[in-house]
Amino acid sequence: GGAIGGVVNVVDGRVPTQLTDAPRLGLAWRYSGANEGQSGVFRAEHSIGNVALYADGLLRDADDLTVPDGAGSDDSDTLGNTSAEADSGTLGFSFHFDGGFFGFAANRLNSEYGLPEGSHAHGHEEDHDEEHDEDHDEDHGDEHDDHDEEHGAGHDDHDEEEGEENIRLDMEQTRYDAVLHLHEPLPGVEVLRAFTTYTDYEHVELEGSEIGTVYASESIESRIELVHKAINDFHGVVGIQVSDTSFSALGEEAFVPETDIERAGIFLLEDWHGGDWQVEAGLRMDWDSLTPDATVAPSRDYTALSASLGVIYELNPAWHLSASLSRAERAPAAEELYSNVANMGPDTWVTHAATGAIEIGDTDLDTERGVNLDLGATFHRGANSVSLAFYVNDFDRFINLENTGVEVDETPVRRYVQEGARFVGAELDAEIHLGEALGGAAFLELGVDVVRGELDDSGDVPRLPPVTGSLGLNWSSDNQYYYTRLVAASDQDRPGENEEPTDSWLRWDLGGEWRFSPADVPVTVSAGVRNITDEEIRLSTSWLREYAPEPGRSVELGIRLDL
Repeated sequence: GGAIGGVVNVVDGRVPTQLTDAPRLGLAWRYSGANEGQSGVFRAEHSIGNVALYADGLLRDADDLTVPDGAGSDDSDTLGNTSAEADSGTLGFSFHFDGGFFGFAANRLNSEYGLPEGSHAHGHEEDHDEEHDEDHDEDHGDEHDDHDEEHGAGHDDHDEEEGEENIRLDMEQTRYDAVLHLHEPLPGVEVLRAFTTYTDYEHVELEGSEIGTVYASESIESRIELVHKAINDFHGVVGIQVSDTSFSALGEEAFVPETDIERAGIFLLEDWHGGDWQVEAGLRMDWDSLTPDATVAPSRDYTALSASLGVIYELNPAWHLSASLSRAERAPAAEELYSNVANMGPDTWVTHAATGAIEIGDTDLDTERGVNLDLGATFHRGANSVSLAFYVNDFDRFINLENTGVEVDETPVRRYVQEGARFVGAELDAEIHLGEALGGAAFLELGVDVVRGELDDSGDVPRLPPVTGSLGLNWSSDNQYYYTRLVAASDQDRPGENEEPTDSWLRWDLGGEWRFSPADVPVTVSAGVRNITDEEIRLSTSWLREYAPEPGRSVELGIRLDL
């Protein structure tokens, strides 16, 4: 639901979908020189009779991030207060029977991390800006797993009497997943799949030793899918999805009111295969209800309809042509509707730390709606492949967080507005086999990505990437792999109204991978250097590019064992 820009499907395996013939154990360790960060992970699977067992764990620790010479806060070589640590663990199982399986998994994630110095160096003298990730208002627990990285962008805080204090975030999340699969439970039904996820999330913002704001989100989401048997070469699934989320922000720095979010959706996906043709179609209807604290803002109800039609044609064994047309619609998120609506003016506005700006919502926003056309061509012959895509996305109600050009104590004020917008873009990816050499194969990799976005009344869409490209040379054999790669971006001289342009940059990466099997245990060792030339890189897509550049030169090491 609400996936107006596409869908990412994460399969984590926490609930085992099949029994294993033998125990499986994976261990891995990684080191990153840019922050002297180390992380260790393990994953284990085993089956006892009809019960499949699963476990995983993570430990991570990192110091402040090193950046190119003088690009950090106060012209230093580091981003102060960006150290982080995290731990996570999962236990899962599934019981398998003749007609399917039932499974359950529990996960716990703890993370403590800082927000870069400088990004919270200004704001209203009586307000401490807070950090609120958009995912608090989402009902998908998966999105919270990366919360610590998404929040690492920044936080604003200013105290004229005591000076700036470092902001640390202490986050914890507990998640439970239950899954049921039934094979042929009803006539005409091939598979019934049912999922329920409960997520309890909280993060505390610490200003020095003082608790600033406590953000909490409690959500439950359920989905049932029925995969029907083939009907005249049509294959498909019909389903229903419901969720209920309670979001709260307690403390003087909360800028989004406590909100209950209820969602329901029904969907149908079908595909047809015939000769050289493949046709795919989808239809989804969503109902969203957002109910904030009645004393500060009105409730809003939305109905959204999304539909898509795609065609793939096999011109010959090497060439495939594709086209898709979709109409996507989503309800506004809670922060788009309610940010700072309870705060009547500059004296009471609170800054959104993740963006380093004061954000003003609009309770009158309608659903965001756009029509997208994609055209593509792919070529595969032997070890060679080329993919070319062109797209146009035309919105009649695009929700944009515009920079008003107004500042409050040097903090920019941005406002959610709605207007028409059009995006036009193209992508090229190619892998060319150069030949055999030294017992291995050499390949040339090429990638180019370009997009332009124009608002009907306000010029360029802000925070879009410039023209980017990559050029790489790889060599691989059965037990070795080496690469060198250049990644480049042009100036972004169309940054959007009241936004700053970014300079072009060129990053050079180099590395390799070696595979061994001592005592029949597969071992993979990797080493590389990222950003060899220590290039200063500021991404036009980053809210805090002014304060937080990309990492400088970094040695990357890793080892993985599969038992």
